[in-house]
Amino acid sequence: MTNNRYQSGQPSSDITHQTPKSQGYRFPAEWEPHEATWLAWPHKEESWPGKIDAIYPKYCEFIKIISEDEFVRINVRDEEMRKFAMDCILQTGAHLENIEFYFNPTNDAWCRDHGPAFLVNPEAEEPKIIVDWNFNAWGGKYPPFDLDDVVPTRIGKEFEIPVFHPGIIMEGGSVEFNGKGTILTSKSCLLNPNRNPQFNQEEIESYLKDFYGVDQILWVDDGIVGDDTDGHVDDTIRFVNENTVLTVVEENPEDDNYEILQQNLKQLKEMKLLDGTPLNIIELPMPDPVIWEDQRLPASYANFYISNKHVIVPTYRCDKDPIALDIIQKCFPERTVVGIDSTDIIWGLGSFHCLSQQEPAVN
Repeated sequence: MTNNRYQSGQPSSDITHQTPKSQGYRFPAEWEPHEATWLAWPHKEESWPGKIDAIYPKYCEFIKIISEDEFVRINVRDEEMRKFAMDCILQTGAHLENIEFYFNPTNDAWCRDHGPAFLVNPEAEEPKIIVDWNFNAWGGKYPPFDLDDVVPTRIGKEFEIPVFHPGIIMEGGSVEFNGKGTILTSKSCLLNPNRNPQFNQEEIESYLKDFYGVDQILWVDDGIVGDDTDGHVDDTIRFVNENTVLTVVEENPEDDNYEILQQNLKQLKEMKLLDGTPLNIIELPMPDPVIWEDQRLPASYANFYISNKHVIVPTYRCDKDPIALDIIQKCFPERTVVGIDSTDIIWGLGSFHCLSQQEPAVN
């Protein structure tokens, strides 16, 4: 590995000649205070074939809840898209003073994966930076992706935030953070040859540590059936505090997800954090299978989003919905857990966490 992986979108900034970790930056946990949540307005009909109009009411309900306690920054293609988005949002009674639009055209709506990764160091001259990982639409599955790939750098230039370019493929949904130096991820995604075939596991870990500012990478094997990302961890395992994870389990031994999730559970039980303590593990049920046009969709309660005052959980018109909401509420006693029907949104093969990317506040 050579220093050319440390190139920045703003070469004049001296801090970009080294890695974020070497400069004391870190990627905060999602429950730490946000300045804003970034979104990319959904517009690609091929992502929700025959259903894109049906997703807007629930998507805008998501925006409304976030806008109660932080900015919502929405990337749109042009003024026409901005006006359409605002018309949809107005119907929800959202807090309009907290909603901002930016003209950053995108190929698709999955801001978790193509959006900016914000790192912070309150003691630094530049207290906030952006890491712009390369993006190839989950192993080249859904071209074109040229617009999505440059979104973080565009945002960095607009906000005058230094941008680091590691030069490898990475998606935000593939990594989960405890805010204390540990990342959880899956081998099926990050070690997939359709991402970075030139690097082995140890080399991938080096990039994660250097550019997210962490010290430990914990691996599970796989993700759930129907997940076209090759196994993003935000559908299976989520940190809820620095030493506790929620992990989805399938109760039906005949279900295709049963063995996958049991193997993940077994691996989690064997893990130790940096201080040598085991993970505190809370099991979260999987919803009943959600099938549309004979396709099993990656429906999971783990794809929730943590905003400043809420935890927004996808629900699926299922008897397990209230059980899952209750389990998650117990994990976040200082926040209000809100369920939003994601039955139409999941036809796009992702839900609220996949659609969003937090911008941390600098304390």
